[in-house]
Amino acid sequence: MGSEGGNDMFEGQAQLYRVLMNFVSSMGLKAAIELRIADIIQTHGQPITLSELLSALQIDPVRSSFLYRLMRLLAHDGLFEKSKVKGEEAYDLTPCSRLLLKNQVPSLVSSVQLMFDPALTQPYQVLGEWLLRKDDVRVTHFEAVFGKGFWEYGSENPEFAKLFNESMGSDSEMMNLVLKDCKHVFEGVNSLVDGGGGVGETARIISNQFPNIKCTVVDLPHVVSGLKESENVKFLGGDMRQHIPSADVVLFKNVLHTFNDEDCVEILKKARKAISGKGKDGKVILIDVVINEKKDTYELTGTKIYFDLLMMVSTHGRDREEKEWNKIFKEAGFSHYDIAHFGVRSLLQVYP
Repeated sequence: MGSEGGNDMFEGQAQLYRVLMNFVSSMGLKAAIELRIADIIQTHGQPITLSELLSALQIDPVRSSFLYRLMRLLAHDGLFEKSKVKGEEAYDLTPCSRLLLKNQVPSLVSSVQLMFDPALTQPYQVLGEWLLRKDDVRVTHFEAVFGKGFWEYGSENPEFAKLFNESMGSDSEMMNLVLKDCKHVFEGVNSLVDGGGGVGETARIISNQFPNIKCTVVDLPHVVSGLKESENVKFLGGDMRQHIPSADVVLFKNVLHTFNDEDCVEILKKARKAISGKGKDGKVILIDVVINEKKDTYELTGTKIYFDLLMMVSTHGRDREEKEWNKIFKEAGFSHYDIAHFGVRSLLQVYP
């Protein structure tokens, strides 16, 4: 049993079980949000002991060992930090769990809740079956499962659409952190089109930081219908593949990875035409995933690959490597680009 082959088998078994049981971490995260553990620790004002957490949650003391085991998992996954208070194990917030505070900005609670919706989890149950199908590859996995595309599903299911828009809005709140380091990106910009900008959270954040920029949010009519406008943020219902209004800058945040390469090229051609009036100072800004297995950490690469599979299952799109983005830019008629990385996503400035 101590042979090299035997050790490899046991290591393989452990790795297989880790992959197999990744869902347990997800379910632990779900429980932490339902119990609002992060909010309880925040309110407590200091590391909270297990007995104090048990009391705050009004959990029967006979279940204390269950709560301990959940917290052990969550701490192991980096959601909470373990310490000692008067000899008793205690838990504190980490940068990860601070994003689970319900009433704090930024908060990614709605993004986490969205990922547990059956519309996003159910297709993975039959992923292998879908790969073996012989029908039209233009039919997405989501369409094969639900009989309609992702966006059509959203338009017909208001609760899902609401959660999706809240998720995109909470994700946009992270833009404030990006803007602190990238103010130069918007210098000299007077007008901006936010393509696929949803309910306008990103546009509002940009206009608050740069009051001189007039923003137009372009999205599907049912998304922008009835949304409140302001002096600096207007809404336009339409299809980006057909028309993008003129502006100094066209922004796509978490949008182009939902489209296939051909559609990306067509959309970017429309964007290039839209910024043509600004001459060499016009540009397209992308905030999207750029996969880089050589430079990114193992954990960051894994997260990006998860997002790519989400795109594969739900849309016609994909998350791309830099060389794949470069190919699309050239086919759309752009000459060069700059890139900066922010965690899972990157900011690309693309020039004609």
